[in-house]
Amino acid sequence: MYKRLMSRRRTLWLGLGTLASIGALFKNQVMSWNNQTQAIETANRDFKVVGGASLKQRAAAKGLIYGVAIRYHNLFSNQKLAAVIAQECGMIVPEWELKWHVGNKPLRPTPDTFDFSAADRMVKFSRTHKMQVRGHTLVWHESLPPWFGETVNRQNAEQFLTKHIQTVVRHYAGQMHSWDVVNEAIEIDDGKPRGLRNTPWWQLLGENYIDLAFRVAAEADPKALLVYNDYGLDYDTPEDEAKRTAVLKLLERLKSQGTPIHALGTQAHLSGGDNRFHPRKLRKFLSDVADMGLKILITEMDVKDRTLPVNIQERDRIIAAAYEDFLSTVLDEPAVIAVLTWGLSDRYTWLSEFRPRPDRLPVRPLPFDADMNRKLAWNAIARAFDQAPKR
Repeated sequence: MYKRLMSRRRTLWLGLGTLASIGALFKNQVMSWNNQTQAIETANRDFKVVGGASLKQRAAAKGLIYGVAIRYHNLFSNQKLAAVIAQECGMIVPEWELKWHVGNKPLRPTPDTFDFSAADRMVKFSRTHKMQVRGHTLVWHESLPPWFGETVNRQNAEQFLTKHIQTVVRHYAGQMHSWDVVNEAIEIDDGKPRGLRNTPWWQLLGENYIDLAFRVAAEADPKALLVYNDYGLDYDTPEDEAKRTAVLKLLERLKSQGTPIHALGTQAHLSGGDNRFHPRKLRKFLSDVADMGLKILITEMDVKDRTLPVNIQERDRIIAAAYEDFLSTVLDEPAVIAVLTWGLSDRYTWLSEFRPRPDRLPVRPLPFDADMNRKLAWNAIARAFDQAPKR
């Protein structure tokens, strides 16, 4: 069967040059056959795990932190989820509650007020269960308040940004392991100098908004690890290669001018069955980051299953393989200190809304299923931790 599939794939590729007019059809066929091949290749893969230790225990044994992003409502409305998080995680990230304006309880509802009530309760939960907390995120081009456009201008933008960072970081000073200070500042397609994203902050303050944000955060909490966070750094594609290059140059500029930046966060929103993963190139990128004296965190990991088979067993095996292959690569780099998944249970994932399957079947991107049972993805993460070198 495997040989037949490979032969069909080769035949398809040989004919693409003369079948450009129906390229979309063949692209879908290639994707389908790639996924079938991936399912065959993982069918006999061993995802066995030794012992009953939790993910946080396995991570801690290697000097790593395992954690999860979670929303306030999901954490406090589902006791089973809260219990699993307390058992499995050494860190939580409030997914919405420390962004400027998301959900029903925005952090900054008006230009002059802040509402820390939701985030405060999540921080209290973390202390109760002896977990650490990450702050996400101080500066981002999304999740800005409805009042932002009418209130913030070139004359007062620096004042608004400075006040926001000072107020939020000081409120949690001494309580945060780390902050995503600036999030997703690179977007090559925007055509701006140095590959920078055309954000409201860039328009109002220029590139210096990045340095400013880190300096204000460092002054507000000298003990917190300050992180630049971005996505699209994972695969061997021209787009990811260009973004890796732009991110490295940004980090080099910040370091050369004395910006108090301590780490890179790479989000790792992966695609199950993607054969463009190149371990050597990714290791080289991480090594280049580490050579600047920066730590590295895997900050938002999950595995999309949009194009994967309907069969749950096949799908879960492909997703687990993506987790294990990626983590086995990145954990070879001693500068990697934490792995965080963007959610813990398939019941609560942003992918259900923003990257649903075309067939509308429930997505399965996370270590636990919708009923809080461990999946093969949990095994894959556990195996990667067990096999990682100790920090």
